[in-house]
Amino acid sequence: MNRRAFLAGVVGATSATLAGCSSVMNMGSGSGSDGDFDIGMSAMAFHPETFEVEAGTTVVWKNTGMRRHTVTAYEDGIPEDAEYFASGGYDDEQTARDAWMDGKGAVDQGTTFEHTFTVPGNYAYFCIPHEKAGMSGTIVVKEK
Repeated sequence: MNRRAFLAGVVGATSATLAGCSSVMNMGSGSGSDGDFDIGMSAMAFHPETFEVEAGTTVVWKNTGMRRHTVTAYEDGIPEDAEYFASGGYDDEQTARDAWMDGKGAVDQGTTFEHTFTVPGNYAYFCIPHEKAGMSGTIVVKEK
């Protein structure tokens, strides 16, 4: 085999492999191959970062990355009458943070977390282990 033919084959195979990886890494907003989620979780981000829904809608997060994540509401970042939410089912932010220290509350690779939003307003949330890296998002809930 000559060198030029070999390099052309390697470059072509590498390009096809990388193209496949980028489509997997950019899933989210219901665009997953099976359409079973609204927000994807990659290595250090929620995709999309801001998601708008009508009151009464259930939002589904899916861990599309390789790392363990959480979906944890900031207690002071949700409407006053809203139900608190956190993966693992915790009732407040500190309990969710403490549980993470014990290895609980994770959304593992390929799994989902969901929450139904009934009160209009903005809901700020984050991933506990990646909070310092800026992994946070907002759900905007509008009136029906």
